[in-house]
Amino acid sequence: MRKRVKKHLPNAITCANLFSGCVGIVFAFSDNLIFAAYCIFLAAIFDFFDGFASRVLQSFSGIGKDLDSLADMVSFGFLPSAILYELLLKSPAIPSIGNYIPFLAFAIAVFSALRLAKFNTDTRQAEIFIGLPTPANAILIASLPFITDQYPLFSHYILNQYTLVAIDVVMCALLVAELPLMSLKFKNLDSRRNLYRYILLLISAILILFFKFAAVPVVIFIYITLSIIQLKFDNDKVPG
Repeated sequence: MRKRVKKHLPNAITCANLFSGCVGIVFAFSDNLIFAAYCIFLAAIFDFFDGFASRVLQSFSGIGKDLDSLADMVSFGFLPSAILYELLLKSPAIPSIGNYIPFLAFAIAVFSALRLAKFNTDTRQAEIFIGLPTPANAILIASLPFITDQYPLFSHYILNQYTLVAIDVVMCALLVAELPLMSLKFKNLDSRRNLYRYILLLISAILILFFKFAAVPVVIFIYITLSIIQLKFDNDKVPG
C-alpha cells in the first residue's frame, strides 16, 4: 500500500494541477476572470508540490514528466491565453484590425508549448531555466484581472489593445529566449548557495503584502534581474 501511494501521489497532484486548469478555462470563457486567475494560482501550488513530492518520495517516472508537461500546457499555456483573449475582447478595438487582435492571445499557448517541449529535451535546464518558466508567465497574466479590479485607475492603461498586445509579444519572447534564469527549487537551506533565492522571496513577500497582485509584474522583473546578476557573479568567479 505504501509503495503504491509513493508511486502515484506525485502524479495525483499533477492531475489536480490539470483539473484546476480545466476549471479555470471554463471560468475564463464564462467571463469570470478573477476565478480563472485563482485557478492559475491553485495550479501553481499543485505544480510546486508534485515536484516536491517526487523528490521527497524519490518517485520519478517518464509518465510523470510527460504528464507534468501536459498539465502545465493546460494550466499555464491555454488558460492564460484564454484570460488574455477575454481581456482583449473587453478592450477598445484598434481601428480596422481590432476585431482580429484578440486571437493573438493564443500565441501564449503556442509559445508555452514550445517552452515546455524545449524544457523536456534541453539538458542545460537541470539546474537553471532557459527562458521564462510557464508558471511565472501564467501568474503574471493572471495578475491583470486583479490589478484592473483593485486599481481602477490602471484599468484604462491595461484594458487597452496596444498594451495587451505588447504584453503578449514580450511574454512570448521571454518564454523561448536564451535567457538563463535561476530555479526556485531549494536543494538545501545554505544561505550562500541560495542567497538570490532568499532575496527574491523576501522582496516578493514585502511587495505582495503592500501591493497584493499589482506587485506580480514587478516580482517577475526582479526575478529576471536577480537571475542575470547571479549569472554574472557566478561567471566572474570562474577563472578565465
